[in-house]
Amino acid sequence: MRKTIDLNCDMGESFGIYKLGFDDEVIKLVSSVNVACGFHGGDPNTMDYTVAMAKKYGVGVGAHPGFQDLAGFGRRNMDVSRRDLINSIIYQIGALDIFCQKHGTPLRHVKPHGNMNNMADSDKEMATNIVDAVLSVRPDLPILVKPNSQLHLVAKEKGLPFILELFADREYNNDFSLVSRNYEGAVITDPEKVAERVIKMVMEGKVTTFNGEEVEVQGETICVHGDTPTALDLIRVIKQRLESMDIEIAPFSI
Repeated sequence: MRKTIDLNCDMGESFGIYKLGFDDEVIKLVSSVNVACGFHGGDPNTMDYTVAMAKKYGVGVGAHPGFQDLAGFGRRNMDVSRRDLINSIIYQIGALDIFCQKHGTPLRHVKPHGNMNNMADSDKEMATNIVDAVLSVRPDLPILVKPNSQLHLVAKEKGLPFILELFADREYNNDFSLVSRNYEGAVITDPEKVAERVIKMVMEGKVTTFNGEEVEVQGETICVHGDTPTALDLIRVIKQRLESMDIEIAPFSI
């Protein structure tokens, strides 16, 4: 049977007069997008435009809720009460879902953004609040999770559908958490290196960590961050390499 992998990218993170990423080109190359919902990035016009593009190109749409932190792009740890966090996630999912309804395309998944996601690697309370938020409004909506993270374990425990996600352009620690962006080299920008990592993940189920250890991985979707400076080149090379090995790029099954 032909191998299939979903290639996803964070998108729709521009807002007002500020433009981030290469959305118009990237969306033609990926199979799923995680659309910012106005808290860490994005705004109503950008959400509307991004969902319309996704519909045009047959790309799966996911909500990408983050902390209310435009200045820090949602990449700062925040101490948010359970009620505030749950309602902020519900608010963001609802906002994107209504644009999906407008354009006649389904909302297929949710993926927490930035440090909300990273905190849920080890913080069970954060993971529980995220999962409970999704369960309270869309218990059928899969959540993208890092393998063996608290978010993964809590989603499994509570019965929320989940999709295992791997990262093409980020270095991993030995425990499979992501290396902090504060460390030089944590974000991988070399297209050939990234493509080699993706092929190894897909074909061998392995990745080499930041410390040089080879660890086993499983994943149904692979992410390239839209704001990585070389994102467009990364995605082009990844797509070429996958297709050259007869690996199909297609949205994950739900």
